[in-house]
Amino acid sequence: MSDGTITLPWLVVRRDDNGNRYTVSRCATRIEAEKIADRLERHGPNQLYLIERIQQNGQNGSP
Repeated sequence: MSDGTITLPWLVVRRDDNGNRYTVSRCATRIEAEKIADRLERHGPNQLYLIERIQQNGQNGSP
């Protein structure tokens, strides 16, 4: 979009045991992001998935 809005503001981020972070999905809603994170957590032992919202300035942040 050219009006400066972010159309997929929710990120699903995987954090590994060494603290490395990887974006695994971008979503339009928090609910969608939570469903993806829940599904991914069921498949892998000891994986941490975080939900973050991209702010208007492009920075990641917790909701």
